[in-house]
Amino acid sequence: MKRNLYLTMLIVLIQVVSAFAQENWKLQRDKDGIQVYSAEVPDSKIRAIKVVADYDTSPGEIADIVMDINTAKEWVSHLKSSYLIKQVSQNELYYYAEVNLPWPVANRDFVAHLTRYENIQTGTITIDGPAVAGFMPEKKGIVRINNSTGKWVITPLENNHVRVEYSLHVDPAGSIPSWLVNMFSGETPMQIFENLRQQIKPVVQTRATAMINNEGTK
Repeated sequence: MKRNLYLTMLIVLIQVVSAFAQENWKLQRDKDGIQVYSAEVPDSKIRAIKVVADYDTSPGEIADIVMDINTAKEWVSHLKSSYLIKQVSQNELYYYAEVNLPWPVANRDFVAHLTRYENIQTGTITIDGPAVAGFMPEKKGIVRINNSTGKWVITPLENNHVRVEYSLHVDPAGSIPSWLVNMFSGETPMQIFENLRQQIKPVVQTRATAMINNEGTK
């Protein structure tokens, strides 16, 4: 009962932040079909970030990539390490990650809770990924991030395309220069979504090959 109440409150909190930001998003970068937006968040010096891009794939394939912690380093920029802590179910897990930052800034780490939801009627998949505190001991020389909300919304479009929206608001904790915050809020999301496009290419190629083979057997 307590767990369900916690999840409900968490979802409501993310929705409130998202609803506020939707009215205040400002386009920061637009390149190769990827748009990066930022928005002010009440009572925070750090802006929220939203990234939007369309891909030639299915919602399930994108969701599977996001939920696969073992391959996260292949496409998540500045990720030094990540590993699964607990697999609750196919649609819920906890994982640890360390983010590599340039010297002399200390690396950051966090524990995130990923929960995947699918709207059967629309086909839209939502993945919530807030940081959770107190899940494992802090490490010496690494600053722990305990306050972070992340959300993936993967919406099916026509002609086997999907629209992927990722929103993030994070308190990096400790001392961190503004230029580094700006770099991670502008360049890094763009890199991540470019890398994500590379991750799904083999999936698209495999699907195309299967279609050709099916045609050949008719």
